[in-house]
Amino acid sequence: MKILLLGAQGQVGQELKLVLPSLGTVTAWGRADFDLATSGGLMAAVVEQQPDLIVNAAAYTAVDRAESEPELAHQINAVVPEQLAQAAESCGSKLIHISTDYVFDGRQNRPYQIDAATNPLGVYGQSKLAGEQAVQRATDRYAILRTAWVYGAKGKGNFVKTMLRLGAERDELGVVYDQVGTPTWAYDIAQAIAALVPQLNEQTFGIYHYTNSGAVSWYDFAVAIFEEARTLGYPLQLSSVRPITSEQYPTPTERPAYSVLAGDRLARVLNQTAPHWRASLRKMLKEYLNIYK
Repeated sequence: MKILLLGAQGQVGQELKLVLPSLGTVTAWGRADFDLATSGGLMAAVVEQQPDLIVNAAAYTAVDRAESEPELAHQINAVVPEQLAQAAESCGSKLIHISTDYVFDGRQNRPYQIDAATNPLGVYGQSKLAGEQAVQRATDRYAILRTAWVYGAKGKGNFVKTMLRLGAERDELGVVYDQVGTPTWAYDIAQAIAALVPQLNEQTFGIYHYTNSGAVSWYDFAVAIFEEARTLGYPLQLSSVRPITSEQYPTPTERPAYSVLAGDRLARVLNQTAPHWRASLRKMLKEYLNIYK
């Protein structure tokens, strides 16, 4: 199998670079290989590769900055997926595209099913939803994988890394408690994608949700990070984590208050359930410890 991976430098992309070679020959593109901010010639370049599978892990993920850069967010999150889907259709390949819980408004209080009504609250979510819709218009041979609250040892900053940094610098920290979701380890996402690839066919194309199992607030996630980090010997001076409201920590983008995703469909296709978020957090912190120190 010839696999083309986009977003190879990101959190999930770096994990995919490690697991996808077990399925075939991987060509991995990062920022240095293709400028997705313009994406001129992208479709032609993909078709030239003649991949059997395209995995799009590239995304504009600066949720707050997207409010002031809507064109760039739309370009990377909507135009690029459309071009990839058109290329996939042209050369008869399959496409796996990673999306987000932010396509939902977070106003329900039960896990979101794959067919739940979408209603993104900000530019980032709107651009990601536009990308989903563009993929669906351009090809039938796709799997859209929505995930949430992604973190990992590799790639740029994320909530876990931010908490570790602040925990080493401050005595007290306030974290919002009124937003609930599921922290998801990038490594687990990559493993789920690799497991899904052999299962993709006319009956299994479509939308999937994948996160670690369980649900937690940002506040309780932060508390867990510090508990696990202390056990592993991370240098922390933090003595107190305070629960605060979203109103006490205003951001340019309104976040979904509840964005737990129901992963039933993927669990059935893979015949396996996702690891619990706390177990995966512990594994990530063990991996990151040497890098952090």
